[in-house]
Amino acid sequence: MTAPQTTVPLTTAQIRDRYLHFFESKQHLILPSHSTIAPDPTTLFTVAGMQPFKEQFMGAPAVFEGQASKRVTTAQKCVRVGDIENVGRTRRHLSLFEMMGNFSFGDYFKKDTILWAWEFLTGPEWMGLDKDKIYVTIYKDDEEAFDYWTQLVGLSAEHIHRFDADENFWPANAPLEGPNGPCGPCSEIYYDRGPHYGDDTWGDYYVTRESARFLEVWNLVFPQFDRQDLDENGQPVLKDLPFKNIDTGMGLERVASVVQDVPDFYSNDVFKPLIERVAELSGKPYEGETSVSHRVVAEHIRSVSMILADGVAFSNTGRGYTTRKIARRAIRHGYMLGFREPTLYRLVELVVQRMGEAYPELQHHQARIEQALKDEEARFLHTLEGGIQRLGNLLSSLSKGDVLAGASAFELYDTYGFPVDLTREIAEEYGVSVDEVGYAESLEHAQKIAREGSKYGKSELFGGNQEALDGLPATEFVGYDHLDAQGQVLALVSAEGRFGSLSAGSEATVILSQTPFYGEGGGEVGDTGRLEWNGGSAGKGWGQVRDTQKTKQGVFLHSVLVQEGQLSEGMTVRAVVDRSRAATERHHTATHLLHAALRAVLGDGVAQKGSLVTPERLRFDFSHGAALSADEIAAVEQLVSRWVSANFAVTWQEMPIAEAKAAGATALFGEKYGDTVRVVKVQGHVDYGGAMVTSMELCGGAHVKRTGDIGTFVIVSDENVAAGVRRIEALAGDAATRWVRDRLNNATKVAALLNTNPDGLEARVTGLQSQLKASEKEVAQVKRQLAEAQMGGGGSAAQTQELGGFKVASLKLAGIEGNELRAAADTMLDSSGADIVVLASDRGLVVKASKAAVERGAHAGQLVGKLAAAGGGKGGGRPDMAQAGITDAEGALGALPSAF
Repeated sequence: MTAPQTTVPLTTAQIRDRYLHFFESKQHLILPSHSTIAPDPTTLFTVAGMQPFKEQFMGAPAVFEGQASKRVTTAQKCVRVGDIENVGRTRRHLSLFEMMGNFSFGDYFKKDTILWAWEFLTGPEWMGLDKDKIYVTIYKDDEEAFDYWTQLVGLSAEHIHRFDADENFWPANAPLEGPNGPCGPCSEIYYDRGPHYGDDTWGDYYVTRESARFLEVWNLVFPQFDRQDLDENGQPVLKDLPFKNIDTGMGLERVASVVQDVPDFYSNDVFKPLIERVAELSGKPYEGETSVSHRVVAEHIRSVSMILADGVAFSNTGRGYTTRKIARRAIRHGYMLGFREPTLYRLVELVVQRMGEAYPELQHHQARIEQALKDEEARFLHTLEGGIQRLGNLLSSLSKGDVLAGASAFELYDTYGFPVDLTREIAEEYGVSVDEVGYAESLEHAQKIAREGSKYGKSELFGGNQEALDGLPATEFVGYDHLDAQGQVLALVSAEGRFGSLSAGSEATVILSQTPFYGEGGGEVGDTGRLEWNGGSAGKGWGQVRDTQKTKQGVFLHSVLVQEGQLSEGMTVRAVVDRSRAATERHHTATHLLHAALRAVLGDGVAQKGSLVTPERLRFDFSHGAALSADEIAAVEQLVSRWVSANFAVTWQEMPIAEAKAAGATALFGEKYGDTVRVVKVQGHVDYGGAMVTSMELCGGAHVKRTGDIGTFVIVSDENVAAGVRRIEALAGDAATRWVRDRLNNATKVAALLNTNPDGLEARVTGLQSQLKASEKEVAQVKRQLAEAQMGGGGSAAQTQELGGFKVASLKLAGIEGNELRAAADTMLDSSGADIVVLASDRGLVVKASKAAVERGAHAGQLVGKLAAAGGGKGGGRPDMAQAGITDAEGALGALPSAF
């Protein structure tokens, strides 16, 4: 047997728990998993267990929320989608996986790592795996690892393969190919699952590097070198690091497959219930590796649930787009299983049951995850129908053996989100192939345009001349307390470099030793204002500050247009912030109160997704699955107004981040904060439904001194900006007062046009709507009578002919379009006895086929495409009903004989 000698195999949760507590017994600090949202901007998602610790691996102090430890262990949820098309088709690909890891930051090294790995895998109180079935690989020159494995552990040399740097080095091939920096050999641990999984041998693996029998379960990485440039002979230069780290990664799903002795991930205790539920809902049994759709649905719903729980929302950019792509691949495979209504969201409950204890964010956000996925299913299923109709139009104009253009396949993907493999599958039903090379070229072209369009952003301050800022100290910011301050000009910088002075009419970036100007950040725009100076013999001068930015190093960048005089490096200037800052502060504090009010009214599922704070308005994006009702908007406004009326003090202080979180301060999920943070708090609470509502957030922005300074507050809009993300725009102070007065004036004007007053507007409009609906019903009734008169009793006016083995009735109707034309086709099909009915009008065409005709091979969608082409239009639809827009009814009807 390959599994431990226990009556019941360990569950995945038990394996996770044992791993963490094993390393806790080795003095490791257990840390919770980082979010699936990447901790740094190099990737969209967290892709490895070590990624949250990159700074510690580079020498930063190993202090985590106030607790120091050079030994850490985690179960990290990771997302990788580079080869998502293989998920469900192979035994080893997942989009979400759990990476168990133990890490050392300059503490223990290779010996302890190898001994502890062996102890955990073989110890009867831990995994209890058969020692004789463990095999390892090492870097070819790593004699130290070889000696530890053979002499200390006692592993036979025959169980060890030596591979080159392409297999057993991190990064792969680093000695020859780089990159420069920390690197080192690694040792991978494999488990022989027995001949039941393959008749290959360990010797075969040395050649093939692929095996279902010998499964890799753990990778031990030993970063011990600093890789530098090749020497004059082209040989790698590897210098010992001053301190050595350890980075290991054990795939939890892989170990579970071994311990539970199951053929693949999809048979373990987490996936099996999901697979069984998919089979139950679809009515299609699971048949192992051939049931790709069952596997895709189960894996992707687990993945999407975890990502959504971490605060990501479906969108058309960034990680939201990638999450949507994963979800839509699952929905498409659900469609292939026969799901035509939202169904997959019902699997979320099983994901929560199996993984919610380890990842409580799943439990906390279950309802929001289900609703977001249900909404996405509804949207994409509708899109699928539209894409199928469009594809039907394209295919109806082709013959067996033809090729669908790659550009057309890309159009389906780009417009409808229609994957090319689904296009290929449907095209095969028509005997048509797809130009996939052309599709790939169109996709690459679109991606190239997208890359070029986003190549430069606001952060690229000087077109690549950022070295002009090298050596400058961080700017002292005094703008929380002062809007007028003195500062020395440290540098004058533009795209061309640094300047000694600027004359009137010149514009550049000015760096001061001290500034009251707020640098754009946290959603708040940068301050504007003016610089004033007395240039001695050069005379007085002033410059307009048009914008203020801030670098990661804390250098404030003032975009200045010199209006008068000459500004020189070394001068002392007076920096004066524009009075509009007061309006910005009102809107920023109002944003905090809005956030707290939304969480009180809508629930804890509300999480900030973005914001913009300007002197003119505020914008707040947040996670929520539905539009706010009028009552909800009123409740939110009322809560904010209560804070304003109470005139509470607004205070701020800096404190350690662990202390801030313990005090209940709201932090942006996925945002990276330093060890010390600024906490902005409203000193007081308001009541909502018997609960105390407070506001305390981590924030570096500018705020009012008291809530009463905000003045009037009004929400002006609530809109959907992405799946599961709403956007509120609101106004505070004078801007809100002006907005309210404008609306009241407009209401008075409209009321006068309708001969009423503002209080009577609703009743007046309701009465006009009723009159309009009555008129529309009368028109529709007249059109139905007109259609019936033109069709004759039982459709006797129609031309009936035998075409392609079907009885086809056709007729042109004058003055009938849209719903009436479709209703007329239904009537004729019921009363004429025809198999297929074709009705044309001046601008429309409808084809309907009976159920019996469809069973005999009739396809209204294909037929309407051919007729519409002859009538100067295009259209498509289902086998039983299709429609088209046309310009030539006679041409369309005249093409009937040739269409069969």
